[in-house]
Amino acid sequence: MDQQSQLALILGPDPIPFETLVSHLMSSSNEQRSHAEALFNLCKQSDPDALCLRLAHLLQVCTQPEIRAMAAILLRKLLTRDDSYIWPRLNISTQSSLKSVLLSQIQVETTKNLSKKLCDTVAELASSILPENGWPELLPFMFQCVSSDSPKLQESAFLIFAQLSQYIGDVLTPFIKDLHTVFLRCLSESSNADVKIAALNAVINFIQCLTSSSDRDRFQDLLPAMMRTLTEALNNGNEATAQEALELLIELAGTEPRFLRRQLVDVVGSMLQIAEAESLEEGTRHLAIEFVVTLAEARERAPGMMRKLPQFISRLFAILMRMLLDIEDDAAWHTAESEDEDAGETSNYSVGQECLDRLAISLGGNTIVPVASEQLPAYLAASEWQKHHAALIALAQIAEGCAKVMIKNLEQVVSMVLNSFHDSHPRVRWAAINAIGQLSTDLGPDLQNQYHQRVLPALAGAMDDFQNPRVQAHAASAVLNFSENCTPEILTPYLDGIVSKLLVLLQNGKQMVQEGALTALASVADSSQEHFQKYYDAVMPYLKAILVNATDKSNRMLRAKSLECISLVGMAVGKEKFRDDAKQVMEVLMSLQGSQMETDDPTTSYMLQAWARLCKCLGQDFLPYMSV
Repeated sequence: MDQQSQLALILGPDPIPFETLVSHLMSSSNEQRSHAEALFNLCKQSDPDALCLRLAHLLQVCTQPEIRAMAAILLRKLLTRDDSYIWPRLNISTQSSLKSVLLSQIQVETTKNLSKKLCDTVAELASSILPENGWPELLPFMFQCVSSDSPKLQESAFLIFAQLSQYIGDVLTPFIKDLHTVFLRCLSESSNADVKIAALNAVINFIQCLTSSSDRDRFQDLLPAMMRTLTEALNNGNEATAQEALELLIELAGTEPRFLRRQLVDVVGSMLQIAEAESLEEGTRHLAIEFVVTLAEARERAPGMMRKLPQFISRLFAILMRMLLDIEDDAAWHTAESEDEDAGETSNYSVGQECLDRLAISLGGNTIVPVASEQLPAYLAASEWQKHHAALIALAQIAEGCAKVMIKNLEQVVSMVLNSFHDSHPRVRWAAINAIGQLSTDLGPDLQNQYHQRVLPALAGAMDDFQNPRVQAHAASAVLNFSENCTPEILTPYLDGIVSKLLVLLQNGKQMVQEGALTALASVADSSQEHFQKYYDAVMPYLKAILVNATDKSNRMLRAKSLECISLVGMAVGKEKFRDDAKQVMEVLMSLQGSQMETDDPTTSYMLQAWARLCKCLGQDFLPYMSV
């Protein structure tokens, strides 16, 4: 059958072919679906009026909810103001039919998910035609729904209000008084959780679309009712609704934090109570924490607002510290093959870690350090390893945001961490090394200049922990962090000890330890420059051996790191010393370049950097390799 005949059939008097077309648009068979899409687009071009009326008809009569839902989605796409926007091409009688069908369907549709899709379609069309007064019946209809005694209609109206606030808020602004009344009434009086959440969503979207702060302030008196939506949901054990409310309030805290300022104490107090409630789901408690952290971060819009509440900051800090205790001593952590393995860490632990970092960056050291100094000593003095671990992780997390203040108290900070290097639990030793690595980055070069004589020997000692490869590998990474912020003068006296330990680690069976040692050697060579010459003859044979032998897929990263290390060592010691080995390394590089490497092989990016360094080191002697 040719396309014209197919069209005539689809848009003809018998409704079945059109219904079949819509169901094919949802088909899991690509062929069936693309055939249906081609026909649908043809209908759109040749007879948009018939197409829209057919879809509207399906909404009214089709008994299968999934086909009605698809019809609502297709209509929304046709009525969205983009490339396929067909509203102006429709004749006036089609336009008014569509508007009345959409509003009547909102009143009769019983499937919840479908009601939402209809609201989306109405909001999408309204955002295009309401500004030119193309739908005068809509707002009166919505106010009527909101005042009706049907929770379903109230919810639908609020869903549309929320979307219109996002799309064309200025069209709603003249109705600010009526909206205030409606919002207040529903939030205070409705007993239906869905209506309340929809109203909360509409209020928050509407507040965000108001451009004048005096307009926004008129809605301040809604805040207690907005918060009650959340507390009632929690008291009724309806945590899914509570989580929706929290997500909306987080959005408000991020965009309009000043709206909360007059009732800040009550709002933040409620959130911390939720975060502290052991009986609630983790997800709910994490959202309450996210709300308070988001407020702390909103400092451009509401400077200093949270700093004025020191009692809350110390409560939040305590909550986050307790979350860091949620960690198990999982055997998989100890036997891990890679440094990324975080077995035993829970979602509580991750949220605690991330939020301490964000809190310190947003509030700064003057606010956070006094709280940390008050709470961490008890953790360090406790008998459980989890508490020692938590204190060390917290120090590492707050270092970036509190750097200036921590530098003033370096002695205290460094002693706190170094004392834990001898803890009986390997995970605590690991956390202490982790903290030194982080502090070397965030508090450098002060830390390096003042405490090298305590830190470097401690790291060298940790490299001897052969029972715990994770600790060894992490000590090697910390040497890297330390040396990156370090002058050759400071580093040189320690090179004998450090280089000989790193060479021992290079010959270790664990790949993770070898990789750590390579990265550390590269960094030490880079930081000590010509002072590294005396170690060259001891180190280079090991590096070349790894480059030549680490050819399996499992060793790719090892080979890539040996390449990085060789090129940095070569640059540090200079051309005269490196020249003979450079030739051999070039041979390996050229054969690698010619081989088929997999797209995700890390060697490729390391290779380009190595070529660049070798070229810099060898100068004119690099010319023969340019063609490759």
